[in-house]
Amino acid sequence: MSSDPVLFERYRLLLFSIAYRMLGSAMDAEDIVQEAYLRYDHAQDVQSAKAYLTTIVTRLCLDYWKSAKTQRECYFGTWLPEPILTGESSGAIAERHESISMAFLVLLENLSPLERAIFLLRDVFDYSYAEIAAIVGKSEANCRRYFRRARLFLMERRPRFEPSSAEQKKLVESFLQAVARGDVESLTHMLAEDAALYGDGGGKAQAVLQPLVGRKAVIRFLFLEVYRLLPADVHFEIVEVNGTSSVLFWRQDNLYLVMNLALAGNRIKTIRNILNPDKFTYISEQFLSGKPDGFNMDQLPRLEKKAL
Repeated sequence: MSSDPVLFERYRLLLFSIAYRMLGSAMDAEDIVQEAYLRYDHAQDVQSAKAYLTTIVTRLCLDYWKSAKTQRECYFGTWLPEPILTGESSGAIAERHESISMAFLVLLENLSPLERAIFLLRDVFDYSYAEIAAIVGKSEANCRRYFRRARLFLMERRPRFEPSSAEQKKLVESFLQAVARGDVESLTHMLAEDAALYGDGGGKAQAVLQPLVGRKAVIRFLFLEVYRLLPADVHFEIVEVNGTSSVLFWRQDNLYLVMNLALAGNRIKTIRNILNPDKFTYISEQFLSGKPDGFNMDQLPRLEKKAL
């Protein structure tokens, strides 16, 4: 059977979902899916488009890691995944939002690329061991061992995940209002006692280099750094990013900051601030493509800051 563009489009979302979870980068995932299409387009006698495409994408991701490992190890400051919009209207990624949460993608970084591939194909995408063995070029027995080892590591450390909800959005709105008012008392009630804050500037934007842990340290940083340095002309929108309620801060037509918030119960547990402009291309395109014609950033609310 020769290649069929219609079949490829049927599996495009699946392929992107695999590649994004493997790499933590939406733009690189897009490039790999495009390369898979080019190879598929020139292929002959393809018996199963899904199996063929999944194999190509997985192996391209494994090849990517051979060259990317040194780059990731030399990354300036804390590395966080490239953010993507999720939710019903995003059309960006397959289901199982827990497996694309920021915390989970960071945790996956501790696995070897092969362990990561086998775990994702089995646990998230429900491929059989026989299918996985053919995809990665290992025996079924070896695939089972890799999977058990990866699952054991992740089960011991897997973070609690709470999907985005209307209650989460209200808490994020209250959080922004408290920051804008300089309301330490309200923030103290909103943040978990062991709250943590991470920053990813990639050496291209100012961000905290080491994680801050503890409610007092996080509140102090929010006021003295994030709030103080936030430009006065910033607009914002509360959206779902990687499965949880988050805030996009825009300056004119440029994304300035993605603040991803993870909750535990009715408290904010983790704040991940992404400021590296290299990680804004995909999510900016997602956001703007979902807006009506004629939309401009002035239609978004401003963060009315009170002088502290």
